[in-house]
Amino acid sequence: MIFKVFYQETLKETPVREKTQSLYVEAESEVKVRQLLKDEPFHIEFVEKISDAHLAYEKENPDFALWEK
Repeated sequence: MIFKVFYQETLKETPVREKTQSLYVEAESEVKVRQLLKDEPFHIEFVEKISDAHLAYEKENPDFALWEK
């Protein structure tokens, strides 16, 4: 499954919607996504499982890439 993770780049600042970033992670569940990212230096706001149709749409963007550690 592919998940879209919305996050802020820093843990030290209050989250601001305009600064929200996103990345895509392949994992078995939302819990696994959070475990994979727990040591990263950013604040996770929301993790969303994306549908096949949503994934196809996102793949049309030339900047689309799955996160790799």
